[in-house]
Amino acid sequence: MKSLSQHLGEQGASGELQKLFALLAESVKDIAQIIETGRMTGYSGTENVFGEQQLKLDVATNDLLVERLRNCPLVSVLASEELDNEIQCHADGAYSLAFDPLDGSSLVDVNFSVGSIFGIYPGKGFMGRTPGEMVAAGIAIYGPKTTFLVSVGKGTHEYAFHDNDFFLTQENMKIAEEGSYFAPGNLRACAKSPQYKKLVDFWLEKQYTLRYSGGMVPDVGHILKKGKGIFVYPGYSDAPEGKLRLLFECGPMAFLVEQAGGNASDGRVRILEKKIQLVTQRTPIFIGSKLEVERAVGHFDV
Repeated sequence: MKSLSQHLGEQGASGELQKLFALLAESVKDIAQIIETGRMTGYSGTENVFGEQQLKLDVATNDLLVERLRNCPLVSVLASEELDNEIQCHADGAYSLAFDPLDGSSLVDVNFSVGSIFGIYPGKGFMGRTPGEMVAAGIAIYGPKTTFLVSVGKGTHEYAFHDNDFFLTQENMKIAEEGSYFAPGNLRACAKSPQYKKLVDFWLEKQYTLRYSGGMVPDVGHILKKGKGIFVYPGYSDAPEGKLRLLFECGPMAFLVEQAGGNASDGRVRILEKKIQLVTQRTPIFIGSKLEVERAVGHFDV
């Protein structure tokens, strides 16, 4: 069996990038342990930069990652979905890292899968750059087993945690051009978006299979594992840019999916080509099988 570090080395990842992923893997292992103990439940009494109530788990996982990463000399700048501002770390650090410490944290109480999202950029900072400039991205999925889906720009690969390390379980994940799974974010928007209602009706008429958990990590992870399907969270009149964040969620997801042969669009341009102008920037997203993304975007064409 190949360990995460061994396999990254075989893909040409630098020693520095291997060390950074080793630190992330250790953090993922500890976050999984925090979730499994079940002690961190309920709200923390604080809000994040987006005005959302933070769960105790959000705070605990964010604190863990910030403490680990800000002390790593490889990290120049950190950005977390749970913090108001970027954290300046080491001026000569090789990488800047953006993360969502616990995507779908509200699902923990009902024992659904949740995850962490990481996007790694070369050099200092994020503003004015595009997600296509990332050198690596990863998502951790905390479910019946803990897995880490990673790309360093040479395909997307899955590693599972056992025997106190992550080992390769699926190499070069592939997403087919078509696939009849659909994961529709914010279905309530159909009431104000005839285009979205038309798209959902199309999926139902064609007897697509619904696979939606309420968490982006498990839903996009499902597409990567099954090798087909589509996840969407479009904009509508009350939220033209949707809900999901370009830096923390959509950018890293687009990197992983495109490395597996899929596509990710905001309805006009590729997510990977979209310029980051704000840490808090939101974007609509259509992500998954190429032809499914094209069909979905077509329903929103005026």
